[in-house]
Amino acid sequence: MSSDEITRKSLKIAHRKLPHWQIGGSWYFVTFRTQSIEMSDEARRIVLQETESASKGRFELAIALAMPDHVHLLLCPLELTEGIYHSLSSILKLIKGRSANRINALLGRKGSFWQKESFDRIVRDQHEWQEKYQYILNNPVKAGLALRPTEYSWVVLGDKYK
Repeated sequence: MSSDEITRKSLKIAHRKLPHWQIGGSWYFVTFRTQSIEMSDEARRIVLQETESASKGRFELAIALAMPDHVHLLLCPLELTEGIYHSLSSILKLIKGRSANRINALLGRKGSFWQKESFDRIVRDQHEWQEKYQYILNNPVKAGLALRPTEYSWVVLGDKYK
């Protein structure tokens, strides 16, 4: 297993255009965007399916929400062995890769579907966790896509958060 696939309890910092900080066992607020493509209902369903599938044994999912041009996640990578965690980059590579393949097949297209870089933030405390959870849940209402969060179809709540 390469060092990109794991994270330890110590801070790991990587850079592209944005900084990406990882500490094993932390919760993350994550956003990734399409390449200027608006997702159909079926494409949004696919990315949520792939998120749920990728979560098994890799991360605890609190909430995942697919908007027309981006996806929000609130997740916590799980331990592989004591003190060694799945990395956020390997989790996102899996979700984005599998969903892009399926969505491109659905649309009869090839090439990049998702922007290469994602925004991620380590959630620092319970207050911030609640803030990010509510932000994600209310995003479709704020965008005018639903009157209430419960009316929006493209959201998945983790088992503990239903």
